[in-house]
Amino acid sequence: MRKLRKGSGVVGGRVRGWQRKWREGSKIEKVELQSMTTWHAVPWIFFLSWGSLPLGVSLRHETMPLILGWTLIAVAAMQSVHVNRSLRRSVDHYLKRAEMPRRDLAVARALMGVAVALAVALTAIDGAKEGMLSFATLFLAVPYGQSLAFAVPVRSFLAHFAVLDVVVVGAYAAAGMRGGQLVALALMIVLAALLTLVSSRCGAWTLSVMWESVRAREVEARLAVAEERLRFGRDLHDVMGRNLAVIALKSELAVQLARRGRPEAVDQMVEVQRIAQESQREVREVVRGYREADLAVELAGAQGVLEAAGIDCRVAGSSAGLPVPVQSALGWVVREATTNVLRHGDAQRCDITLTIADERTSLVVENDGVPEAAPEGRKGSGLAGLRERLAAVDGTLDFASGDGRFRLAAEVPLTRLRGDARQDDRRQDHRRQDGPRQVGPQQVSHQQVSHQEAERATP
Repeated sequence: MRKLRKGSGVVGGRVRGWQRKWREGSKIEKVELQSMTTWHAVPWIFFLSWGSLPLGVSLRHETMPLILGWTLIAVAAMQSVHVNRSLRRSVDHYLKRAEMPRRDLAVARALMGVAVALAVALTAIDGAKEGMLSFATLFLAVPYGQSLAFAVPVRSFLAHFAVLDVVVVGAYAAAGMRGGQLVALALMIVLAALLTLVSSRCGAWTLSVMWESVRAREVEARLAVAEERLRFGRDLHDVMGRNLAVIALKSELAVQLARRGRPEAVDQMVEVQRIAQESQREVREVVRGYREADLAVELAGAQGVLEAAGIDCRVAGSSAGLPVPVQSALGWVVREATTNVLRHGDAQRCDITLTIADERTSLVVENDGVPEAAPEGRKGSGLAGLRERLAAVDGTLDFASGDGRFRLAAEVPLTRLRGDARQDDRRQDHRRQDGPRQVGPQQVSHQQVSHQEAERATP
């Protein structure tokens, strides 16, 4: 009793493991699993309907017909077992994951040859009722045809079966089959070839197209990352190139002024220090992604990427009038949410809603297709990073998951941010009214530096 319970527990654990694997699998993985299950079942369906039952009930009750007949049924069962064991390798070869399984094809061809020889021997001794051996012959080509359909092109497949048809018809003619029976046999072999070709090749072609689509999406994602790196490089060059040129110019001028004992050298170095600090701030903004932040662009990009991945995406709301820091923070929320929708689960629909009301703005991203049980160890730091970005603008982040749906909600107050923006505008107005703080050394041009260098070089 204890062993029985232990065995049932093991079986139950395997079943639960298969169910969990099915739920967590992607669309293409589920389609491939379903196709593999169908391909495994096809030989056994034909074995029962064509290869074993019709032949078993039609054998003559004599020693030699019974021996040959049941041996033929056993070999036919071995054909089905072999094609099931080699099916994974054949499909992987068609999907360009592995080399051609030549050994498996050779074994399938040998088993079919043995089965055809037994069928011809039964025909020669008239060991079965008339017409029943044709059904068995129709099945004998199915396992070999299924293996061949995944391994070779269609033209080669048809050529192989044309040769097989001629050989089999010739063998049956030598065994005494004549007239319309030979024609019917030839047509049955053609029918078996077409059945195996359609049932195997069409499904494999569909899988191949789907996997190509998945690989294309991966390449598109890598290209997007490369494009983002190029954009970052351009932004960094724009910031640092200009500022470093100014720093080099003013440093050279400060050196010349210091050698002449001019007090303006101190002012130039103060200006160099200010520009260096400004460069540090701008570099931090580039690294954090705050430059050129546009929530509208992020929303449009998320919608385009999701729809390209076959996910229906609806965007509601407008980002017009939001302060730049809020747009930057919410833009990162949109990026992270889009990445999660593509990477986790199997979403069919995603809704992105942006609302501005009562001096608060909220962004809600909701999608379906979330697995019931998340894989262990996949916690990540994306949500923690979003909380840090939102905290800089006094924002909050909440998420909820249940009933196959995931909801991410970000909320940011606008009162303090708009007040800070107005203060910044007033400071800039004061700076325009006050004018530049220093005149002369700070406005020295390249021509002036060259002129002073010429004066220094003159004895």
